[in-house]
Amino acid sequence: MEKEMIVYHGSQQIVEVPEFGVGKKYNDYGPGFYCTENSELAREWACSVRNDGYANQYWLRLEGMNVMHLTRGEFNILNWLAILLENRKFDISSPVGKNAREFILSRFKPDTANVDVMVGYRADDSYFSFAEDFVNNTISLRDLNLAMKLGTLGEQVVLLSERSFGQIEFIGYEVADYREYYYKRARRDQHARASYANRKKNLQQLMDDIFVLDIMREDMKDDDPRLQSIISE
Repeated sequence: MEKEMIVYHGSQQIVEVPEFGVGKKYNDYGPGFYCTENSELAREWACSVRNDGYANQYWLRLEGMNVMHLTRGEFNILNWLAILLENRKFDISSPVGKNAREFILSRFKPDTANVDVMVGYRADDSYFSFAEDFVNNTISLRDLNLAMKLGTLGEQVVLLSERSFGQIEFIGYEVADYREYYYKRARRDQHARASYANRKKNLQQLMDDIFVLDIMREDMKDDDPRLQSIISE
């Protein structure tokens, strides 16, 4: 694991000193300071409205910190989904969905109590709707897994603990022109939806698809080979 990284925070403000304990409760990973290693992506996040924003740049020291990287090693997309279910407000529109939420939380949520920094997917716009569809038994696990890889969304780096806020140092900022980045953000979402809608499956894939109802019926767990074969595709 790297000992340091350069990260960017897209915002409508210049943020020289990130404050611990400040932030929206219902973000993907709860209250924290949300960053990315991709400066272009930060510029898009900075322009969520039709005003210029700022891509704030920081040096983040990771040595000695507990970093949970949800897209590597032992973790899989259901672990990410469980954390999302714990923090975000889902539109649970089906009877299956209500039970699925509790099942996923009980079977797949990793222990995040002592995590300083979280690295994982960002459930933005269309990506969050894919997660909702999976929980409501509308799309399969293969669909969800593929959807999260579409649109080159990238990962976010989130400071969660008070200790991590002491390890970040402001470097500077660059202005993000909304006339470019507001529309880039919209196109990224449109591209993700179009790529997802245009994907093709063969008959065997359709027959092998696993839905959340199947996962509950079979009481599947992280190490179930049926889940692993789809997640690793």
